[in-house]
Amino acid sequence: MTRPARKWKALVLAAGRGPDDPMARAFGVTHKCLLKVGGKPMLARVVSALQSSPRIGRVYVSIEDAAIAREAFGGAPPAGVSILPSAESAAASVIRAVETQGAVPPVLVTTADHALLDAAMIEHVLAGAESMPDADLAVGMVERAVMEAAYPEALRTWMKLGEDSISACNLFAFSTPRALNAARFWRDVEKNRKKPWRIALAFGIRPLIRMLLGRDGLEAVFAELSRRLKLTARPVLMPMAEAAIDVDKPADYELVERILRERR
Repeated sequence: MTRPARKWKALVLAAGRGPDDPMARAFGVTHKCLLKVGGKPMLARVVSALQSSPRIGRVYVSIEDAAIAREAFGGAPPAGVSILPSAESAAASVIRAVETQGAVPPVLVTTADHALLDAAMIEHVLAGAESMPDADLAVGMVERAVMEAAYPEALRTWMKLGEDSISACNLFAFSTPRALNAARFWRDVEKNRKKPWRIALAFGIRPLIRMLLGRDGLEAVFAELSRRLKLTARPVLMPMAEAAIDVDKPADYELVERILRERR
């Protein structure tokens, strides 16, 4: 008999910028996570996708106002879902949720605007994380060739790493508590975004320049990140282009709606 896969928790980062968020303003909603995609608020859609996966146990939603989450769910949250107060930033919210609010690893971190998330994506990234037992953190990524083959019109932010062009997927598998080192580093980057010299000193000027110039490939970049952050981080390349499509702008919304219509 094979041993059943372990259960993961899931943490959905849902805090927004309220009615001043460009997407909320463009579509006339009070909060971005309430924007309906395929007839369903994005937050509810993401939580439903997580709960459809046999890999996922309890789901945590990190948001600035629990009433907004309840509105997305049409009342009380579904069974197995906990609403947590968010912190001042996404990275700080992850740290708070893990350290003080029960979302201890193994936990899959994603975002409320990951409107195309499904059980196949969840299975792929978590199976990838578990296939690398030394990895504290696994990060879902999509190669540019995969995206352009499926949706050449999709506008993404691409990172040039050596011969690779990749985009992150808002899928982060925190396998061990040591993965929080990455969240702590990102929290410090957010705090010092107006003082880039501090970021350079913290990371190392030469490695940072090499990465910014695209000199190092994907594996080399993750090796350097691992060394600097005192953890082991690994990429998980996703075969489905939809894993890298989130709803950040009206063009994303139109693409996601089209994909869902075609699926139906």
